[in-house]
Amino acid sequence: MSLDMKKELAALEQMTVGRLQERYVEVFGEPVRSRHRQYLIRRIAWRLQANAEGGLTVRALRRAAELAHEANVRVTPPKRAATAAPARQAPAADAVRVAVSTDPRLPPPGAAITRNYKGRMLSVTVLPDGFEYEGQRYRSLSAVAKAITGSHMNGFRFFQLEDG
Repeated sequence: MSLDMKKELAALEQMTVGRLQERYVEVFGEPVRSRHRQYLIRRIAWRLQANAEGGLTVRALRRAAELAHEANVRVTPPKRAATAAPARQAPAADAVRVAVSTDPRLPPPGAAITRNYKGRMLSVTVLPDGFEYEGQRYRSLSAVAKAITGSHMNGFRFFQLEDG
């Protein structure tokens, strides 16, 4: 790596995000929406290095184009029209809103999850919108595990539900 390239990379590390965005436009010739500092530094450094030392070979560029054509790649999701959102109707007076758990590792609401921990049998009741342990409601199994152990822990791992 040449001395000038090292100076350029060191200068990038000192720039603000706003200045990095400006430098991105100078190097790539197009605006960038990202304000992620490390992303901008890496992209600019890559382009500067490619310009200084040569980019990808013609063969590599051709192969990349073939792969991209076959994959039908989308970089960003399609933009939705602001008018496309349907108007929401008020729920019926007798309708009950119930959150449905989509995690297949959990038993259905009303079931109990039990575990022997330090000589004590623990029992947690699965609710439609969370969990209940010793009369307290929790939003996640991790919160229950933290209440029991005093330290953060994956709730599925603590209750041995990882494998379904």
